Amino acid sequence: MFVTPSPDLKVNTLAFETTPLVKPTGFREYDARWWFGHPSSDKAPELNLMGVQALGMGLGTLLGQLGVKREVVVGHDFRSYSMAIKIALAQGLMSAGCAVHDIGLALSPMAYFAQFALDVPAVAMVTASHNDNGWTGVKMGAQRPVTFGPEEMGRLKEIVLSGAFEAREGGSYRFVENFADAYARDLTDRPRLRRRIKAVVACGNGTAGAFAPGILEALGVEVIPLNTDLDHTFPNYNPNPEDMEMLHAMAAAVKEHGADVGLGFDGDGDRCGVVDNHGEEIFADKIGVMLARDLSSLHPGAQFVVDVKSTGLFATDPVLQNHGAKTDYFKTGHSYIKRRVKELNALAGFEKSGHFFFNTPVGRGYDDGLVTAIAVLDMMDRNPQKSVADLYAELPKTWGSPTMSPHCADEVKYDVVERVTARLTAMAEAGEAIAGQTIVDVNTVNGIRVTAQDGTWGLVRASSNKPELVVVVESPVSEERLHAMFKGVDAVLRENPEVGAYNQTI
Repeated sequence: MFVTPSPDLKVNTLAFETTPLVKPTGFREYDARWWFGHPSSDKAPELNLMGVQALGMGLGTLLGQLGVKREVVVGHDFRSYSMAIKIALAQGLMSAGCAVHDIGLALSPMAYFAQFALDVPAVAMVTASHNDNGWTGVKMGAQRPVTFGPEEMGRLKEIVLSGAFEAREGGSYRFVENFADAYARDLTDRPRLRRRIKAVVACGNGTAGAFAPGILEALGVEVIPLNTDLDHTFPNYNPNPEDMEMLHAMAAAVKEHGADVGLGFDGDGDRCGVVDNHGEEIFADKIGVMLARDLSSLHPGAQFVVDVKSTGLFATDPVLQNHGAKTDYFKTGHSYIKRRVKELNALAGFEKSGHFFFNTPVGRGYDDGLVTAIAVLDMMDRNPQKSVADLYAELPKTWGSPTMSPHCADEVKYDVVERVTARLTAMAEAGEAIAGQTIVDVNTVNGIRVTAQDGTWGLVRASSNKPELVVVVESPVSEERLHAMFKGVDAVLRENPEVGAYNQTI
């Protein structure tokens, strides 16, 4: 195991069985994700089991360098190969002197909960989340409730790829029996819902199907199960509540059964998508505003954190203003938002991707799709005369774009964003107009987000994991103003020849 990993090995060879394979690109900004291989694909693997052992040794070594006690919770999602990957990871961790606490089949938030319940400082959850079969990955952390960010992931990458492992004696392993029961008790040890709520619970045949229906039923929900049987071939669609195929299935089931709400969970259970009683999808940032309204009525003056792609309503909604709520717009990325929630001791953080982070008294600061679902149900319970569609209709109307992604090579995308940021900042300082109006606010915490006088705004940032830029625009005024802002932002982008075509536009 002290062999330096190779970035490229052929399957069905001696080298593949005797040398760790770890492709460098698998180390992402917030977690690790590799193509492990699938019988139906000719794509070459990016990771083998010896590579997973190397990752475990690297993580154990990193914990020592961080001064963190070498104890780690491990769990795995429901895929045909995930248990084998978890065992290989545990072997590597033990080789680095770690005590491994294995909670078995789990949701990612169940592993985060285990850090608290078992008083273990670190976590390594084997999951590919909502990715297609053949993918695997590991979500890691060493300071509950936050997970690794770019600094820790960069250091882990250096250790693993250079083979700079620190072998230590004293590694150990224990399997924690029935841990899922402890997680369920933690979520259900509270009063049942007073309102009769019928909910479609969609799991895409992913891991959440083993846990979500029973937990919600214990709270008094009438559950209409939708693809809750575990099946790692994902025969219907990938478990991803941002995917229109899953949302359409949820909407059809809500209409068929006359349900009050549709709740959809992703593959590792840290996100929850929502469809209202009419079968209409509500985007995650708007759900965040609805929940912020509800929670700030109970906790006046509450602090919230949202990512820069999220709706401007968090800053302008009159109900939130009346409740004295404050919102900090921060970097996109679940690791960033999670850390910012902790830093500001915010009541909650909402990311447009659907990662929600609830602090005490709602949660423990990490992203948990079931905690999000329960927060939605509690909001409904506190508004017994209103449907989810009614609550959504009460929000001020805005016109928003999808997340648009013009191509831009990885090697230049950050330079392009710097140039765009400098250009738009200079326009703001000079009093120049964009989309026909003066720029009244500039946020450069993650790329640049510029806001015009009427509240219409546009965002440009670099994608964290693709050769793309990210462009989002929204207007609280009209669709015409939405298009005007897009044209204004795009005109600045087109000053840079490295920016290519969009995947979609408005």
